[in-house]
Amino acid sequence: MKFLNEYRNPELAVRILDEIRGTVTQPWVIMEICGGQTHAIVKNGIDQALPEGLELVHGPGCPVCVTPLETIDRAIAIANRPGVIFCSFGDMLRVPGSEKDLLMVKADGGDVRIVYSPLEAIKIAQDNPNRQVVFLAVGFETTAPGNAMAIQQAAATELTNFSELVSHVLVPPAMETLLASPDNRVQGYLAAGHVCAIMGYEQYEPIAARFRVPIVPTGFEPIDILEGILMVVRQLERGKSRVENQYTRVVSREGNKAAQAIINRIFEVCDRKWRGIGMLPDSGLKIRKAYDFFDAECRFKVSDIDVKEPETCISGLVLQGLKKPHQCPAFSTDCRPEHPMGATMVSNEGACAAYYKYSLHR
Repeated sequence: MKFLNEYRNPELAVRILDEIRGTVTQPWVIMEICGGQTHAIVKNGIDQALPEGLELVHGPGCPVCVTPLETIDRAIAIANRPGVIFCSFGDMLRVPGSEKDLLMVKADGGDVRIVYSPLEAIKIAQDNPNRQVVFLAVGFETTAPGNAMAIQQAAATELTNFSELVSHVLVPPAMETLLASPDNRVQGYLAAGHVCAIMGYEQYEPIAARFRVPIVPTGFEPIDILEGILMVVRQLERGKSRVENQYTRVVSREGNKAAQAIINRIFEVCDRKWRGIGMLPDSGLKIRKAYDFFDAECRFKVSDIDVKEPETCISGLVLQGLKKPHQCPAFSTDCRPEHPMGATMVSNEGACAAYYKYSLHR
């Protein structure tokens, strides 16, 4: 297939659904990792069309959703400083901190700017040499190469007024943590295709073998997702547990070596807190000591900010596949996109936002 509409072909979708129905003989629980996949599933009614007993649950696949509360509070503390231009992707501006969000800082007169690339923040720093420019660098392995490249360029040009507040997270440790949990329900994974495009899928093979779960890197269109589900179900029904690549037009086993090289040059693995889940060992990236001049957390001394998650929001249970958004008592009442309680509602890729937007469970 060459064209986008071919990956949305309803006749082909029906044929794959029929094949899934003909393959399933017992209940199974499959988790999609990426929030983009969650939105495609809910928008297209894929979860409603699957045979009874085959359940999709929604994983921690939204980088906005899992960015810890203290990172938002650190961002707000920095953005409130005089002489700072704080840059971020737009979806981070409305993520609630413990008391406010970055959009409120902007409304109060802070110089908070939406950018579409970390290199755009580099340009802002070059154009404003007398001000400190800070970029909020969050995301999975997908956005790490661009953020690493910005630091490399700042170092090469001796740009002294640029830094990044980094909160990168890594997908495989989170998958392992969920599988090792005594409350785990996941029996198979649809892995995030864009992450695998960068990192490949070799690192998933030990996870599949250790926990005996099939893992299928999957794209984001309806046909991609249905085919990925079918590939997982076939393995489950046959007692297999290996990594099988659905997203062959984008993903290779080894991934993008050039992107991996720039990540490893600028960043190193660290323990990282995930919003709603907690501290996961070796699940994040931080700036290497050789480049810590560009670490905003060190430059502005905000590492001591530590806060607790609000108890009302169940987004952590949603991110672990233990609850669905509509099972939250605040869903669509106290918690709505215009007034979100948690990041899974504010994010464009959040599961709660998907359920609210497409109105399937209101």
